[in-house]
Amino acid sequence: MNISPSLRRAKAPLALTAAVLLAASACGGADAGSGDGGGDKLAGNIKVDGSSTVAPLSTAAAQLFQAENSGVKVTVGTSGTGGGFEKFCAGETDISDASRPIKDEEKALCDKKGIKYEEFQVANDGLSVVVSKDNDWADCLTVEQLKKIWEPGSKVNNWNQVDSKFPDQKLELFGAGTDSGTFDYFTQAINGEEGASRTDYSPSEDDNVTVQGVSGSKGGMGYFGLSYYEENKDKLKIVKVDGGDGCVEPTTETVQDGSYKPLSRPLFIYPKATSLDKAEVEAFVEFYVENNADIAGKAQFVPLNAEQETELKKDLDALKAAHGS
Repeated sequence: MNISPSLRRAKAPLALTAAVLLAASACGGADAGSGDGGGDKLAGNIKVDGSSTVAPLSTAAAQLFQAENSGVKVTVGTSGTGGGFEKFCAGETDISDASRPIKDEEKALCDKKGIKYEEFQVANDGLSVVVSKDNDWADCLTVEQLKKIWEPGSKVNNWNQVDSKFPDQKLELFGAGTDSGTFDYFTQAINGEEGASRTDYSPSEDDNVTVQGVSGSKGGMGYFGLSYYEENKDKLKIVKVDGGDGCVEPTTETVQDGSYKPLSRPLFIYPKATSLDKAEVEAFVEFYVENNADIAGKAQFVPLNAEQETELKKDLDALKAAHGS
């Protein structure tokens, strides 16, 4: 299959380990669902890896898909957006989850290996800044204050250094690892340069580690996707962000309308063209796209707005046409 480059554009809560192996659904004997169009039973394995933020979305998609296609087994890994693209461009996976668009150097690596792919925006997300439930002083922070905390070389280690009105409380920082698309996005949005960050914090590709760290420290602060806050709101307090127009809390509405800035972002999946030659992968991608609103709702992500939904359907139609489906 040869896909034209012009076609490319650039949780009920789910517990995840470093890689989530989804067992085949118990409802055996079901015909293939939306994807194959012929009623034939699908079977095989689908490998997905990449962003830990997008993983719950792909896990939800896989669970819903497998309920209709019990012969298909989907593995969802969480090696980070960058780590996922490394595997993807090496030909090790069928679909790469990404919380940012693919970079030029990653495109070059895929081109070198002859890996052709498609980009689909499947949901929206807002990065949430979180603190401990015991933090009763930080309700809203400006982008300038966040930069003061997180910029390269920052020596801020006490909350009273952020604002003189804040108490004398040690500041402990937790956040995304450098392979994470969340790290790339946060550093670009807050510090003005992708990858620019202080290094003396506790990094992890697993957002649940950040949840544990922040919730266990009165002076803790961290950042990750909004869905992880929604999953752990009983343990954490969310901080409003002032991007210049006042304090705004990340919600479905503020992420979709862009008023939660600068920490709103799109989420993507990248199917590999050759993998779409396998009926089960093509069916899964089609299912993912056609049921994106239900999947986003199940995984507690912000669904696409009407314009994004229209673009996604156009992309799917173009992909199917190029694939001869």
